Amino acid sequence: MRLSRFWVLLLISAFAFAGTSCSYYNKVMARKNLVDGSKAYKDRKFAEAEKLFRYAASLDPEGNTLEGRTAQLSLARTLHSMYIGNRQDKQKAEDALTEYQKSLPLSLKDYKEASDEYQKDKASESAQRRFFTAVSATNSTTSAIASLLDALEKRDESRAWQNKVAADEAMPATARVRALSSLASKSNTCANEITDTPDTKKTVTKDGKPSFQFVKPADANQFAKLKQCVEEGTKFVDQAAGLEPDEVKNASSFDPTKATDISLALNNEILKVFESARSYKASLAVQAMRIAEMDGNTAEKDKLKTESDQFKTKFTELSDVVKKIDTEIEARKAKAEAEKTGAVKPNSKANANK
Repeated sequence: MRLSRFWVLLLISAFAFAGTSCSYYNKVMARKNLVDGSKAYKDRKFAEAEKLFRYAASLDPEGNTLEGRTAQLSLARTLHSMYIGNRQDKQKAEDALTEYQKSLPLSLKDYKEASDEYQKDKASESAQRRFFTAVSATNSTTSAIASLLDALEKRDESRAWQNKVAADEAMPATARVRALSSLASKSNTCANEITDTPDTKKTVTKDGKPSFQFVKPADANQFAKLKQCVEEGTKFVDQAAGLEPDEVKNASSFDPTKATDISLALNNEILKVFESARSYKASLAVQAMRIAEMDGNTAEKDKLKTESDQFKTKFTELSDVVKKIDTEIEARKAKAEAEKTGAVKPNSKANANK
């Protein structure tokens, strides 16, 4: 639940002011408490941050202004962090859940407006910045809700929530794919817990080399469960693949070294989500291949082997781009820090993309 002074200021500057129900004084006070709360959060003074964010949120309880919406989301993240620091305090988890659920509809409104602006001009840095802020806020909120439901041992509610997010066309594709990847990961784990055991994964010698041979579990119910897990997981990853935007499909042409900072951040936010989805697509194809081997269906096994290799290649291609983006982001951070400390003099040409 990372929060920074920069993140708060970015949110406040990313959008035009919305609504006039909150007085100018309240806006000024909300901003002050947001900035002070961000500093307290960064310093891990969570109780102080909670107080400041809660007060800022109380100045606009309906979230009609950006300050009010930011305060509500910041409050939720602070409460979430407090719960992570003391997982015995279930009430903090419940409180965080309430704040996340309160802020999500407003985040979705921001996302819709930001998305419309971004689709009109994807080259616009202001549109990219606003879109990135809206997408990342919605992504983290939907995932946090699922995480807290799991932490509160509300497994069925968590799964239902993720299915709801995955099916909701009003959600960013990234939020939907995050939910689908989480569901797929559970299906993949379910399958692996059955196929990766001494009873089903036998070591044999093939062409003079040790190899693995997969055989059916002795319990027919376990084999039926394995098939169901793989079938459900495959459905999830296929849905995720159908949501891939142009940024993902054309990722190989993206040059991180020539991108602006906000373009790097936006592509990183998008590509990492689909990188995960592609990894599970490849993993579940392997599980399906194991089932075919257990059934003695060599032709199907060979077909699935070819498919799984193709899926691995697509995952690796996207993963390589993500690694390049991460490397470039870290390099720029290091350079900025060096310039700040005076170790390196600012170079206007080198900073042209920033």
